[in-house]
Amino acid sequence: MTEAWIIDACRTPRGIGKVGKGALAVLHPQVLGATVLRALAERNGLDTADVDDIVWGTSMQVGSQGGDLGRMAALDAGYATTASGVTLDRFCGSGISSVNFAAASILAGMEDVVIAGGTEMMSSYAANVSKSRSPFLDSGNDHLRAIHPQTNQGVAADAIATLEKIDRRAVDELAAESQRRAEIAIKEGRFDKSLVTVHHLDGTVALDREEYPRPGTTADSLAALPSSFEALADIPLNEQGTTYRSLVLQKFPGLEIDHVHHAGNSSGVVDGAAALLMTSPSTPPPTGCGPGPGSWRRRTSATTRR
Repeated sequence: MTEAWIIDACRTPRGIGKVGKGALAVLHPQVLGATVLRALAERNGLDTADVDDIVWGTSMQVGSQGGDLGRMAALDAGYATTASGVTLDRFCGSGISSVNFAAASILAGMEDVVIAGGTEMMSSYAANVSKSRSPFLDSGNDHLRAIHPQTNQGVAADAIATLEKIDRRAVDELAAESQRRAEIAIKEGRFDKSLVTVHHLDGTVALDREEYPRPGTTADSLAALPSSFEALADIPLNEQGTTYRSLVLQKFPGLEIDHVHHAGNSSGVVDGAAALLMTSPSTPPPTGCGPGPGSWRRRTSATTRR
């Protein structure tokens, strides 16, 4: 059985995912995707005609994020038209799934050079989401809802924390520790070799540093923030008065949800893109091979389970 090697990886800085606040919010999602795809080609001296496929992950595939974003981003980056592209949606797992699928294709011997990655511009959600969009994850399928009631993600996180007996303090402490580690990593330049500056179409810099991390965050400062999903849990979603809380209670009758999540300990609302160049062991290394001279690194990224 062959192996799948990660040759290089890069990403944009994470911009705040809000229009008017985030530096990347003015750009098209395809431009973000093209930024990392172009960087992989340039850093590695990659002939893009050798790329068998581009597997991209994007969750909210509507509006500017629709239309096979991975393929469009590759064309925008100047890739050969023979380098095909596909975009998948596994919600928050879309990016890691793209890497798994790319590795699996190489492991199976179907392809030799595959790029995996993803783009998500959360700042685009308000403009992209139709007003007629169902508030239910089942997209209005009453039959599915009766079998598997699916609540809002944040309300679900609170319900899971309650079921697992994870309290607010523990969640805040984890978030504060994550911010502490991010601050250290940024100061020590641990992300420098993977970060790619994003430019406007006129060549000026849009973003060259992380916008999202909040240095100095502590568990005590997070404790002052109000929960984000308690009120949302009780908003009627249809004429029958169905709420996100009632969907939880269909599965867990009598559960008193402890709403522990808020803006400071939940996953960030950000804009960004990332990509990995992956090859089979038999593929000759690209001429550049990584972000610096002589940086060709052969690393096993995936093998079959035994």
